[in-house]
Amino acid sequence: MGRDIVNGADGDLAPLFAPRRIAVVGASHTAGKIGASMAESLESFDQGEGRIALVNRRGGGFHASLEDAAEEGPIDLVIMCVPAEACPALIDEVAAAGARAAMVCGGGFAEIGGHGLDLQSDLIARADEKGIRLLGPNTSGFIDPRRKLIASFVPGVAAIPPGRIAIVAGSGGVNHALAFLFAEAGYGLSLAVGLGNAADVTASDVLHHLSADPEIAAVALHLESVDDGPSLVDAITRLVPHMPVVALVVGRNEVADFAVSHTGNLATSWRTTRAALSQAGAVLVDDERELVDAVGALSVARSRPRASARVGMVTAQAGPGLLLLDDLRGRGIEVPELSATTQETLSDLLPPLTFQRNPVDTGRPSPEFGKVLAAVAADPSTEVVAAYALEEPNAVDLVAAGIEGQMAGVPLVVGVGGAAGAAGETRAALRNAGIATAVDPCGVAAATAALVADAQAQHRRASTEAPQDRPTTRCDGESFDEAQAKDVADQLGIPTMPRRVCIDRLAAQAALEELGPPVAVKLLDATILHKTEIGGVHLDVRTPDELDEALDALERVGASRFLVEAMAPVGIDLVVGAHRDPIFGPVVALGLGGTAAEALEDVSVRLAPLSRADAVTMLADLSGRRLLYGWRNGPTLDDEEIGEIVMAIGRLLAKEPHLCSIEINPLRLTGAGLVALDAAITTCGRSNDK
Repeated sequence: MGRDIVNGADGDLAPLFAPRRIAVVGASHTAGKIGASMAESLESFDQGEGRIALVNRRGGGFHASLEDAAEEGPIDLVIMCVPAEACPALIDEVAAAGARAAMVCGGGFAEIGGHGLDLQSDLIARADEKGIRLLGPNTSGFIDPRRKLIASFVPGVAAIPPGRIAIVAGSGGVNHALAFLFAEAGYGLSLAVGLGNAADVTASDVLHHLSADPEIAAVALHLESVDDGPSLVDAITRLVPHMPVVALVVGRNEVADFAVSHTGNLATSWRTTRAALSQAGAVLVDDERELVDAVGALSVARSRPRASARVGMVTAQAGPGLLLLDDLRGRGIEVPELSATTQETLSDLLPPLTFQRNPVDTGRPSPEFGKVLAAVAADPSTEVVAAYALEEPNAVDLVAAGIEGQMAGVPLVVGVGGAAGAAGETRAALRNAGIATAVDPCGVAAATAALVADAQAQHRRASTEAPQDRPTTRCDGESFDEAQAKDVADQLGIPTMPRRVCIDRLAAQAALEELGPPVAVKLLDATILHKTEIGGVHLDVRTPDELDEALDALERVGASRFLVEAMAPVGIDLVVGAHRDPIFGPVVALGLGGTAAEALEDVSVRLAPLSRADAVTMLADLSGRRLLYGWRNGPTLDDEEIGEIVMAIGRLLAKEPHLCSIEINPLRLTGAGLVALDAAITTCGRSNDK
C-alpha cells in the first residue's frame, strides 16, 4: 500500500520520476541482460553530463558500489537490475548513498508466492524504514519523453515523442503496449508508468503526483487489481476536476488466477471497481484501442458539464456514417433530430436527397463541409459534434473545414480515413487546432462517448448535494431473522407486507385468520438466509389445512418459529442490497430479477453512502430498465422512491460498522408501489447461513 503522498516528505515522488542523477545496480556489457538494456536506454538522459552511474560489484569498468558512485555526486534514484534475493539488503546501501527512491525491475517476488512473498515483505519493510519510495518490484519501468528519461529495458520506447498524455498501468507490459499505441495514433506522452507488483508506489500515488503537473492534459489508467479502494477513489476524485481520467479495468471474465500469478495481488471485483471509478469521475472503456481514442480526444478537448448525451453527427460517406450512428446509439448516446432552422440552413448547403435531419450526410466531402459542421454545432440540441470523412484533398481541406466548424463549448471529433501518410498529417493538424480526431468510425464513437461521459461526470459532481443528517435507524442487534430485518426496513421507509411472528401452530392459525388469505409461511431463523433452497418458504397458503401442511414441512427442515405474512400482489422483482467490500468498503447494488438476479447479472453498483445524483444513475445502468416503466401495461417505478431506498440502505451500512450486509430480495414493483418481500441482514464476523 502506498504511503501518504499528499502530506509529508514520504509522499514526494520527485526523486523517482524527476531524478537529477540515477544509479543502475547490476549494469552489464552483455547484450540481452536487463542491466545492459537499462543502461543503454538511459544514455539519452545522461548526454555525457554524468547523470547516470553504472554499478556492478564485479567491476568491468563500472562503479564497484553505490557508495563509490555517490562520491561523484548525489544520487536520487537507484534502479535495481539484480536477482530478487539481493534486493532487500541493497536497500540499506541505497539509503547510505542518500537516494530517496528505488525501482526494482526483476521478478521473483509476490507474483510467485511462497518465498517470493517473504522477499517482497522484507524489501518493503526496509524501504519503509529508510524512507525510500519504491516502484515495483516486477516492473519494466517508466518513461518521461519530455526529459528524455527512458527508465525502461524495453527496446524502441525512446522513439516515443513527448506530449500531454500520462499512462498509469498496473502492468509494465501494458504500459509499453499503450505507449506504442498512443505514438502510433499520433499522440506524445508526458509520463508512462508500469507499477508491476505495486508493493509501495501505487496507482493512487502516481495519480496524486500527476495532479501537480500542468503539462498533462489527460490520464490513461489501466488496473488489474486494487489494494486500497478508498485511496484510489480519493485520488481520482481530486484529479478529475483538473484533468480527465480514462480507466480500463481488467477482469470482466474469469482471469483471477492468472492475475494473481502476474503481480501477486488479488484480482478485485470488476463490476465494483468500475462502478467506484465511474462514481469518482473517471471515464470507463472496454479495451486498449478504445482507451487510446478516449484519452486522445480528452487530451485535446473537454466538454462543459452536462446531464444529457446529445450528439450532432456529420458524415461525408453514408456507409461509414451508418457504422458511426450504430455505435453511438449502442452506447446510449442520443442523436436527436435537428431543428427546422438548422435543417433549412443545411438545405442551402447540401445537394437534394441527402439526409439532413441528423445524422447529416453530405454525399461526399465538399467545400461546404466546414459550414455544415458549423450549422450542426450551432443547433440548440447539439452538445458534441461527431464527424467522419475520407481524405480527399481535391474535394475539401478537412483541416480548414474543421476549424470553420468549431464552436465554443461544443467539442468536435473528426474521423479521418485514407492513406496513412496524408490522413495522419490531417489528423495531426486538426489536433493542433484543438479538434479531437480518430482513424475510423468506431474510434469517433469511442472518442465522442468519452467526451459525453466526462461531461456527465462533471455534472454529477457539480450537482451532488451535501450529505444530509437523517434520523438514525436502530440496528444494534447481533443477529437478525427476517422479521427483525423487515423491522429495520420499515424504519428505513421501505414498505413491507403485514406480518406476524408465530412461536407455535396456534399463533400461526390465528395469524392466517387475522391477515386473511392468501399468506406466505416461512421458517424464521436468523442463521438461515436462503430459506427457499431448503424448503423454508410456502406461498399462497389459503386454508387452515394448507397452513398445517406448510407447518409440517417447515418443522421437517428444523423450524421452531414461523413468519406468516400477507401475500404481495404480482409485479416485477428487483433486488436492492449493500455489503462491505474488502477493497472499497460499503457498496450498494440495485438489480433486476429478484431471486434470479445472480443469473441475469443485470446489476448496478455504487459506493456508499451515495448522493441522490449517483442513486438516480443506477437505473440507467440496468439493461432491462424498460420493464420498470409500464411495460405491457405493467407498473411504473417512482425514481424518487427507489433512489431513497438505495440511499437509505447505503447510509445504514456506512454508519453501522458491525453490519456486513443488508439485502432486500425481492423488492417487488407492484401497481401500488414497491414492497419488500424478503429481507436479510448479516453482521460482520459471523456466518448467518447454514
